[in-house]
This record gives sequence, structure tokens and C-alpha cells, in this order.
Amino acid sequence: MKAQMETDLRLESSLWVGNKRYLAVLTGWHLKWTEAEKKNPDKQTVSVPVAEVVGVEEGRVEILPHKSVEDTDRDFTVFYVKRSSSRASAGLLWRLGRTQFTCPSRVLRDQWIKNLRTAVKTHSPLRPHRLLVFINPFGGKKKGRQIYHSLVAPLFELAGISSHVIVTERANQARDHLLKKDLTGFDGVVCVGGDGMFSEILHGVIGRTQQEAGLCENDPAVTLQQCPLHIGIIPAGSTDCVCYATVGVIDPVTSALHVVIGDSQPLDVCSVHHGLGQVRYSVSLVGYGFYGDVLAESENHRWMGPFRYDYSGAVVFLSNRSYRGTVQYLPADPLLSSPRDKTRCLSGCGVCAKSTERLFTNTSDSGSQYSSYSGPFNKDSRGEWVSVDGRFKCVSLTCMSSSCAKSPLGLSPSAHLADGTGDLILVRDTNPLGFLKYLYRHTTTQDQFDLPFVEVHRVKAVRFSLADGGEEAEDNAGLSGAMDGEDGGYIKNGKRSGSQQHLAGRAKGQTMTSEDKTVTPFMCGLCCSKAPAVSVWNCDGEILPFPEIFCKIHGQLVCLYARGIEDGASLRDGTEERVECNRTCTLPR
Repeated sequence: MKAQMETDLRLESSLWVGNKRYLAVLTGWHLKWTEAEKKNPDKQTVSVPVAEVVGVEEGRVEILPHKSVEDTDRDFTVFYVKRSSSRASAGLLWRLGRTQFTCPSRVLRDQWIKNLRTAVKTHSPLRPHRLLVFINPFGGKKKGRQIYHSLVAPLFELAGISSHVIVTERANQARDHLLKKDLTGFDGVVCVGGDGMFSEILHGVIGRTQQEAGLCENDPAVTLQQCPLHIGIIPAGSTDCVCYATVGVIDPVTSALHVVIGDSQPLDVCSVHHGLGQVRYSVSLVGYGFYGDVLAESENHRWMGPFRYDYSGAVVFLSNRSYRGTVQYLPADPLLSSPRDKTRCLSGCGVCAKSTERLFTNTSDSGSQYSSYSGPFNKDSRGEWVSVDGRFKCVSLTCMSSSCAKSPLGLSPSAHLADGTGDLILVRDTNPLGFLKYLYRHTTTQDQFDLPFVEVHRVKAVRFSLADGGEEAEDNAGLSGAMDGEDGGYIKNGKRSGSQQHLAGRAKGQTMTSEDKTVTPFMCGLCCSKAPAVSVWNCDGEILPFPEIFCKIHGQLVCLYARGIEDGASLRDGTEERVECNRTCTLPR
């Protein structure tokens, strides 16, 4: 059946591109055209995977920057993905390639158009047909609308994608819409904005899926259902960490083309719990100490725009704070991968592919697609928890490398997008020069973990508690009992905290005593006179004001319209056309 379809789609003829004659061949998987001039020893051959053909139009057509159509009887235009290297980023830029062909007759032209469109439909079953688009008009440089209408919408129209566009007017509007409105008929959700907008979409999509599955998000023992709706990210915010870590570049056209061709990249998600309720989901950073303090400090300087993070980072660094606590974690299988193995999660990652088999092969009676990997709540894993006490500059948990333009390799360069684990980074109390060295290494290719006060672990779950107990510890007792298999109830409709709760609500009047201090804080005129006893958590750019939390990694809970970072070195080592062929042929779908 499949072989017969390939034979039916095959087409071969002479076509003209400008004044040159080419021999064009359409197989089931590729469209190729080669110069037909026998006198030229270096014949140019262009090969485009059918899966990366964006659209086929009658006549001579241009889409960007403005659409124009010259209707002719014998011409047709093919639009496809064209790659180029990016000096400023690790990944490859995608651009809309365009080639205009001229046929000997109109009948032959119609045959080419028909076969090409059929081939695209046959070999791209995951392409979206209808999308729900949310635009944040206030994020970043406030160019969300302009970016969508000038760069993204024309590509969607070319690919035959219909979209319902909502321009948000308030915080959490997108999340509330996804939780309450009818989503029938939509293949995916696209956000035009930054990491904050993506977080809204993430919470809405996951929450809606669990509601429809009848699962309680607030119960940390529950294995969450994988979300059927794909999420697309068009970068237009102050920070676009998730887009950078999953695509490799911050470029709206590249991201839009990934959506158009229906790329699918599974993504691990971390659920964050406090007390008896579920608080938030995270994919890039759950950070306590330095990263929490920087976010809380930056809330006082929002008028600075994106520069507020640099300024707040300097203020918090000069404060030289550290915090006492107890970190407990459930290690992942060290035989599968390690955060120090020097590998990178790139497009077609073998570690993530093996994890897909491990996460989804065995199903249980509960109906979960990956309940066989329920993680820390299996009875056999009770004794596997590892405990670390001390004073920490920062405690960080990430489900991805968290790379960005300022930190090309990210918080954890060898972290994987879809292996069902997270990387826990513990930075113990040290002198300011040592901590500065740790921070500086994030901007270089040096190993930031190769320092005596830094340790990193690949984990499935983490819990953090205050070493000296207190009210927060009592609130967390119920959760600890649930994690150890004791009976306990859960809040069905726990409220999520927003970013409006800041440092004032975190310390509860506590200050460091002389007995707690191991390094005397260096205070400058810009910093507070008294260091708080506890920090806050930075959860993907949102402040969680309570220190005691429990985190669980949910393997491949959502899917993005992406394919991971493509290695730019392969483009420099050969022709663009060869790269297109190899990357598509070897990428597991």
C-alpha cells in the first residue's frame, strides 16, 4: 500500500528556473532539481524534504515581506524551509525558501502542484490545521502584535492554517481561557510573548488536561496525563529561555516554521507543591537563594525594563547572602545519563529517544500512559532519598539546559529536554570571589560544576525544608507524610501564587542570628541592612514566597512545536541541502 502510494506520487520532468533548465524529480520523500546543462561539470542539485515544504502555489508568488501574485498558466512556486547558521546562537536560523518553476504546459504544472500537495499531506500528518493564538502586547519591547501580523500570520496563511487570535488584556487571561472555554477543533496553542506568557499557556494546557482526565493536580502522588494539545512559542518577550533551549535561536520566523511543518518535541515538566496543595509548574528553573532574591529585587525596578535583572543581580551579589536548609532528592538512574557526561541534548537526541520507550512502554490499569515510571512514590524507592544539609548560596532545579543568549550553555549544559529527569544544582556557601567565578563560568564554555563548593545531581524528585523548622516546616508535614505513603488529603482547588508576593512576605520577621552566620555579609549602600533568614523561590520567573516545597518531574508531559537544537556545525561542514536531508531522515518522529 505504502509502496504503491510512493509510486503514484513520483513525478519527473524538465522544469525551468529562470533561464536555466533543470531535471526535477519528486519521490515520496524528497523534491530534487539538478541542472540539465551537460557542459557544466559542477552541476548544482537542490534537495528539499517533502516534510519541510511549507506550501505550493500557482503562478509566481511572493509572501514576505509583502504578498504578491503573478498569475501565469505554466508557473508554480514552491516554498520550503531553508537553513542558515547564526553567529549569535547555537542553533540554525530557518528562513522561507522560494523557488519559481516554469513548466512546458499547464497540464504538467497542474500535475506537479497536485502531486506535491498530496505528498506534503501524506508525509506530514502532525501539521496543525487550526490554532489558538494568544498575543501578549505588553511583553518585551511591546511588539507582539507587529511580530505576529507581519512575520507569522503570512506563513500560517501560506500553509493553510486557520487561527483564532486573542490579544490578552490582563495577567492569566490565557490560562483562564484554556481552563474554561471550549477547545474543540484546535490542534495546538501558540503564544506570542516571553517566558511568562508560555508559563500561562503551560498551566492552562496541563490544568485542562487533568480536569478532563478527572485527576487531582494537587496530589503529588498522582501521575499526570500527557497533554494532547501542542504548544508553539513565538519569541517576543524580555526573556525567551524556553524558546532558546528548545530551538536554539530567538527568531520568530524560525519558530513559526517549526509550527507550520508540525514538529513535535516532548518536554519534561516539574510540578511544585507546598503544604497540601499544588502551586506551579516549571520547565526551566526552580531556584532558591540567589536566583529567588534577584527576581524579588527586580520587582522593585520594573520601570527599568529587562535591565532590571542585571541591576538586581549586582545588588544581590553584593549582599553576599546564603541560607540554611535541608535538600532531599531522589536520584535518577546513573547508568542512563549524567549531568557531567559532557553530552548535549540536540535534535534527535538518543537519550530522550530511549527515555520515550522507558516512559511509555508499560501501562497500568489506572490508564496513565507512563504510570510505570511513577517516580518517588513507588514503595521500592522509599530508602533511596539522599539528604544534604548546610548553607547554600543557591539551590536550583531545571528540566532543561536553560541556555540563553547570555549563557549559551545554560545552568546545566548536559540536561535533557525529555528524559524524565531534572538536574539539581547545589552551590554551598563560599566567599564572594568564588561565587563570582561560578556565575562567570555560565557565560563561557568552562565547567561551572568543576568547583569545590558546587555539586550537581540528576534527580526524579526534590524536597527542600528549613533546617531549624518553624511554621513552614509544620505546614509541610502533611506533604512529607503523603510522600512516605501515609494517609492524607489534598486540596482539590488550591490557588496558585502570583508574582505580586515579594520579599516582604517571605521572611515573616526572621533575621539571621550570629550563630547562623558562617560568612559575614558584605553590605553596600544599595542593599538592605539586615539579611533575611529565608529566601523565596524563583519558579520560571514567578515568585513563590514560601521556602519549603516538594518538586516532582513528570516525563514528557507536554509537546512543543519544535525539534530540539540543530547542530550548526553540520551546516558549516557541508551544503545546506545535504543538511536538510540528513536531519529530516534521521530525526525520530
